[in-house]
Amino acid sequence: MLKLLIKNGTLIDPACGIGGRMDILVEDGVIIVIGNGVSDPDAQVLDASGLCVCAGLVDMHVHLRDPGLTYKEDIFTGSRAAARGGFTSIACMPNTKPVTDTPEGIAYVLEKAKENCGVHIWPIGALSVGEQGKEMTNVRALKKAGAVAISDDGIPVMDANLMRDALLRCHRSKMTVLSHCEDDNMVKGRGVNEGRISRQLGLPGRPAIAEDIMVMRDAMLAEETRTAVHICHISTANSVNIVRQFKRKGVQITCETCPQYFTLTHEEVLRQGTMAKVNPPLRATKDKEAILAGLKDGTIDCIVTDHAPHSAEEKARSLTEAPAGMVGLETSLGLALTYLYHTGEMSLTDIVEKMTLSPAKILGLRKGFLALGASADITIFDPNERWVVDPNQFASKGRNTPFGGMELRGKVKYTIADGRIIYSDKTGFDN
Repeated sequence: MLKLLIKNGTLIDPACGIGGRMDILVEDGVIIVIGNGVSDPDAQVLDASGLCVCAGLVDMHVHLRDPGLTYKEDIFTGSRAAARGGFTSIACMPNTKPVTDTPEGIAYVLEKAKENCGVHIWPIGALSVGEQGKEMTNVRALKKAGAVAISDDGIPVMDANLMRDALLRCHRSKMTVLSHCEDDNMVKGRGVNEGRISRQLGLPGRPAIAEDIMVMRDAMLAEETRTAVHICHISTANSVNIVRQFKRKGVQITCETCPQYFTLTHEEVLRQGTMAKVNPPLRATKDKEAILAGLKDGTIDCIVTDHAPHSAEEKARSLTEAPAGMVGLETSLGLALTYLYHTGEMSLTDIVEKMTLSPAKILGLRKGFLALGASADITIFDPNERWVVDPNQFASKGRNTPFGGMELRGKVKYTIADGRIIYSDKTGFDN
C-alpha cells in the first residue's frame, strides 16, 4: 500500500475553494485526507513548507510528433518534458505522420503512452481525413478508441460546411472541436506578423485579420448550431474581442492562448530570428495587451503551451524556410508566474485555474482539482524561486525556445501523478 503525505504546503484549488496551509494524504494514487495536522506513520513524507500545492497542470495543446516525426520529439521525451514543467495531463495534436485520424492511430498513441514516465497522455483525433479538409473523420469511432477532442490543428478548416458538420457531430458525441483559426489563403508561406517588422525585413506579412475572420466564422457557426467550439492559440486583439462578445451572448465558445503571446511581440523576430517564428505569429504590442486583458477578464479560458519541437537543423534554415513553433512545456508555469503573478496582473488562483481546471473541463476530463477521492495528480512549485532557462537542460528533444537565458521567477519542485513522485527538482525523474 503506497502512501504519500504532503505536509505544510499552501494549497491552491479553484474548483473546491481550498486554500491556505494544509496537508494532503494520498493512498494508492487517491487523495484520502485534506486537513491540518495530518499524520501517518506508514506514509512517505514530503515537506512542502514554503511551496504551493495545486492539482497537476493540464495542457490541452501539445505536439508530441509521434508517430513519424520522432527525430523532433517522441512520447517518452515529451512526457518527461511535461513532468519537468509540472504537467500531469497533456493532450496531443494529431498532425503526426501519418495523421492520427483513425481508431488505430489513437490506439497507437495510447499504447506508446504506457511507456512514459507517468504523465497522462490524451490523444486528439483529426477532424478531417489526413487533415486535408475534405472528408470528415469518424468521430464516434475516434472517441470510442480514446480520443478526447477533434482538431486539424496546424491546418485551418477552410470549408465552412465541413466545420459546421464537425460541430454538430461532435456535439452529438459529446466532444469538443478545437479550431485553428486562420484563413489559409492569406497566410501561406508567411511567417512574420504583417506590420512594421515584416516591412523592415522585406517579407510578406501574416495579417492579423486572417485569424479574426476565421474566429468570427467559427463563433457564428457555434451560435447557429448551438454547439461548442474552442479556439486554439488566440493571438490578436480583434479575436479576443470577438470571443468576448459571443460569450456575452451566451454562445458556447472557449479559447486558449500561450505564454509567448502575453510575453513577446513581433519585435522578437529581429532579435532571435527563427526561434521567434511561431504559428500564429508573434503580434504587435496592442495584441499582447489585449491577450493580457482577455486573461484577466476571463475571456481567455486557458493557458496552453502549443509545445512544438523542431530539430536544430530545421530551425537553422532561413526565416521563410524554417518551420514555425517553439517548445513550451518546461517554461510555461515559470513564464506565467513571472509575467502574470509577479507583475500583479493575476492571482495565483486564477493562473492555476487556467492551467488545470479550465482545460480539463473543456476536454471533459476529471482532472484539475484537489478533492477527497480524486486522483492524486499534484504539482508543487515555489512561486518565488529564480532560475535561468537553459535549453540544454530540457528533457524535450527540442531546444527551440526564444526564452533561453531568461531569468524566470517560479519553479516546479515536484510533479506527482497517481500518487507517485514522477519528477523532483532535486533528484530528477522516477524512471
